[in-house]
Amino acid sequence: MLLIDSVYINDGGGAILLKYLIDTLEKSNLKVFYLLDNRSSTDFSYLHNSKVQFLSNSNIERIKFYKENGSKFSKVLCFGNVPPPVSLKVPVYVYLHQKLFLEIPSEFSFKKKLIYTIKQIVLYFYKDNTNMWLVQSELMKAGLEKKYLKNKNDSVKVLPFYPPLHFDNHTVERVENSFLYVSNSAPHKNHENLINAFCDAFDQIKVGSLVVTVPQSDVSLCALINSMVIQGYPINNVGFVDRESLIRLYLSHEYLIFPSLAESFGLGLAEAIDGGCKVIAADLPYTYQVCSPSLTFDPYTKESMKSAIITAVTENLPSSKKIISNDIKQLILLLSE
Repeated sequence: MLLIDSVYINDGGGAILLKYLIDTLEKSNLKVFYLLDNRSSTDFSYLHNSKVQFLSNSNIERIKFYKENGSKFSKVLCFGNVPPPVSLKVPVYVYLHQKLFLEIPSEFSFKKKLIYTIKQIVLYFYKDNTNMWLVQSELMKAGLEKKYLKNKNDSVKVLPFYPPLHFDNHTVERVENSFLYVSNSAPHKNHENLINAFCDAFDQIKVGSLVVTVPQSDVSLCALINSMVIQGYPINNVGFVDRESLIRLYLSHEYLIFPSLAESFGLGLAEAIDGGCKVIAADLPYTYQVCSPSLTFDPYTKESMKSAIITAVTENLPSSKKIISNDIKQLILLLSE
């Protein structure tokens, strides 16, 4: 029996990938048991209770589970970035899809830096409890090898995958000079710089609109957005959106603008190109792992982002091209062997 251990995944891009993986596995012939974060129990309520267990994201509970149940499984995939807390006598794969385990942005608060430093220490402590690492890009592969594996590369495999959005049979009018940023509101997502840059650009050219997907739980960022709206800037925060609504967002916008400072993959880049958007993205290595963008900017400077916005609405940009592939079939095959 295959074990999928995702105790540390409950939101963001990781949760989207996890749901796609589980949906795909449920359509396969594999016998699978799922160990999941109890905060995601509602999302996976359709799984029969005989094949799933929900735990708090506690290392102690995880150790207890493996000591009591480890011998029941013939193969393990840890989809929460961290290897098992005990050594197993079966093949173990770890899918590392969180860039913050490799590099912590300087913009993070002291508290967030401390949290991710501790997480990195835990990963390092358990790193020998896996047979193979799976990552989403060559960039992640290089970072993993450098930080944790002393540049060994025979135990790291690049297997990107993402759930495709189905854009067929949707008729939506694309709004000219419209910008979209699909992302949660973590500090490295760089929303504040984007909002200020957009407002500065709008002051100069009086053209354009911006839609963001910031959760209402981020009180300070929502307050910034609301203050700009009150001042008359055409910014709309639609909050969290489901996959069906996301299709309409991509189809109705001309540009995806992506200022994130750190990404392991950049799911929105691939989705937006599939949806016909032109991508204006940070001039950082992760961008070029996913696509050839229409335009880039320095995400650390508001002026560079402002200039890119003005260029987009005043010049005819080339279309963006997707480079990354969806290797979900290869991943399932690996787990089946």
